[in-house]
Amino acid sequence: MIELHLRGRAAAGRRADLVAFLREAIPFYERPGGIRLRVLWDAADPDRFVEIVEYADQRTHDRDRERVDNDPQMNEYLRRWRSLLAEPPHVETYRVDTPRGTGPS
Repeated sequence: MIELHLRGRAAAGRRADLVAFLREAIPFYERPGGIRLRVLWDAADPDRFVEIVEYADQRTHDRDRERVDNDPQMNEYLRRWRSLLAEPPHVETYRVDTPRGTGPS
């Protein structure tokens, strides 16, 4: 699995707009299949968030990367998303490789 973590902050007074946008956008983002998007809001700072985009595998991630690069509808969603942020997001990419059998004894 591949995970993108997009760390950001809603623009001043725009959190509700960002939440409404995400309600609309998440089904589009997930539509190709093999993609799940979650949003975590900072408990101490209500405007800070992390969007976690989970890709089932490398192929799904690569196909979505192509969509970001070439799909006009995706680019319009991303333009709208960025317009609701206080600053550009910080993006981190992770490969998920959870060892099994390492829980507490």
